[in-house]
Formats: sequence, structure tokens, C-alpha cells
Amino acid sequence: QVQLVDSGGGLVQAGGSLRLSCAASGLTFNTLVIGWFRQVPRMDREFVGALRPGDSRTYYAGYADSVKGRFTISRDNAKNTVYLQMNSLKLEDMAVYYCAATPWSGSYLPQFEMAYDYWGQGTQVTVSS
Repeated sequence: QVQLVDSGGGLVQAGGSLRLSCAASGLTFNTLVIGWFRQVPRMDREFVGALRPGDSRTYYAGYADSVKGRFTISRDNAKNTVYLQMNSLKLEDMAVYYCAATPWSGSYLPQFEMAYDYWGQGTQVTVSS
């Protein structure tokens, strides 16, 4: 069993930055893919990015086109924590952000929420103009 606690949401002006954290406990952290999703009311959860296990902090990550170049996912294996650094935030980035985890398959980064077994409780990101 894996427990995920995501945090770090808040209010930020457009163009600003925010860093979300996802702290994991349970299964061996470095066997997990950690994904980030976001959701706005009345919409499905949208894939933001994901990071596969590894020693490199950021190298094995994939991102949605809408956030590529602005968002960066990194991991600190010593702290069992994955971070989502969000820069140049836009109004359309406003959502509840969730981290999710699933054991690494060894092949590809899953981009669909059904592929993930464990979820955090979500943290609200509000972007003001």
C-alpha cells in the first residue's frame, strides 16, 4: 500500500511560480512512477506529467504539451518526495492538482488516470490575473 500526500497549492498571480510536493510512504519509493494530474470542475482529470524511477532527479520525465517548458517534475529519493515546479503560470493552469503513483512497468510513462493505483488528496492551485 502506498500513501500519497500532496501539498503546496495556493494563490499565485499569472506569470508567477509555485512548487507542489508529493510525499510518498509505503512501497519502495524508487520503484514508483509518480504522475501529476489536474482537474477543474465538470471536467475529467488531465495529465500534467510523470516521472519514472531513477537516480536522476529530473531526466526521466514526460509532460503534457500544455505545460512543457514551464513545469518540471523532480524527485528527492532521500525524502520520498516528488515535486512539481510550475513556472510562468497561466489562468488556465488553475485547478486541483493530484499526484498519483503506480509501480514502474519498465517501458513507458502512463498518461491515463486509470493506470495509476494510488492518489493524493489534491491541492488547489488558484491563478489570479
